Amino acid sequence: MTKRDITIASTETTLRKRSYTIQAVVRAVAILNTFTSTSEVLDLRVIAARANLHKATAFRLLETLVETRLLERAGKQGYRSSVQMSRTRRFRIGYASQSNLLPFTATVTDSLVVAANAANIDLLIANNEFSPKIALQNADKFISEKVDLVVDSQINVAVAAQIAAKFSDAHIPFIALDIPHPGAVYFGADNYKAGRMAGRYLAKWATRHWKANPEQLILLGVDAAGPLLNARLTGVVDGIVELLPNGRSIPTHHYDTKGGQFEATLDIVRKHLRRKRPERALVGAVNDSTALAALHAFREIGLERSCAIAGQDGSLAAREEMRRSSSRLICSVAYFPETYGARIIQVALEILKHKAVAPAVFVQHELITAENVNKIYPNDVWMKSAPTRG
Repeated sequence: MTKRDITIASTETTLRKRSYTIQAVVRAVAILNTFTSTSEVLDLRVIAARANLHKATAFRLLETLVETRLLERAGKQGYRSSVQMSRTRRFRIGYASQSNLLPFTATVTDSLVVAANAANIDLLIANNEFSPKIALQNADKFISEKVDLVVDSQINVAVAAQIAAKFSDAHIPFIALDIPHPGAVYFGADNYKAGRMAGRYLAKWATRHWKANPEQLILLGVDAAGPLLNARLTGVVDGIVELLPNGRSIPTHHYDTKGGQFEATLDIVRKHLRRKRPERALVGAVNDSTALAALHAFREIGLERSCAIAGQDGSLAAREEMRRSSSRLICSVAYFPETYGARIIQVALEILKHKAVAPAVFVQHELITAENVNKIYPNDVWMKSAPTRG
């Protein structure tokens, strides 16, 4: 039995105690309540999700409401309400993304928009632009808008306490993505665990493909995020040391990539390779953007065969790269950001309904390699070749 079935069963048990309640009417009103105005057009899928009904039940009720002229058809698959229902205020959630420049963040944003719409929630979106100053301004904006809850994705630990204090003073609960903030529910990766997965795979790969130990280990981090995000790199080192003989003796070079951006990382790795031209280099990257930048730097001077690179995020660009024959982006740890929206909205609703919520909600982690990428993401090729709608 699904959670929705349990919810419906619980509701119906309550209603049966009141013998004069007609459940069909209750469900019909629930459908009418899914419309926020007489101008809104919804399809069956969205209506069923908002009313918490099976599609077959929702369809029969929708057709009945059309016949009684409480609803009208809008196009082939849409419905529009003919009546304006009085209702309680919709929840309003503020969401500040880390930056529009990161593919991972863009995917999270898209999934949040879909999930908020399905849950009948108003989502106010802002962009922190990798800037502590803008992150603080966005926090003030959400407070002035009197949102019910905030989902904040900003990685600068220097302002984490200030942002937390703002929301605390305004009595606004908030969910922190990627980097924990004082008083917030954390949602994101177990960074050390994810890094260790990548480090172990780097060590195994090096043992299989190189006769000698790696000459150097390059770590590409985000220092502004503090030790929490860079725990991915700590995990990389520990995973290598765990499986690679004399792993601790490998010379290590740690670089700050200015927020995990491609161009900044490309410049950093180019300069490194001009100073220290390796024959066997392992690279542990904080995300796929930095991993791909490092790969580009090695490739452009003809040294791709001298490196093995591990990314983080499992992004589409990284998956496409791993499908290339003999690519030295050998793995990435996937977090499946396309699933974030539904889970974040679920946690947000539990908080807003004053239910008990764990202080940290960790996402799923899975190591992606050239050997399993098509199994884990079988639809990539289809999505890339699917015709666009005109």
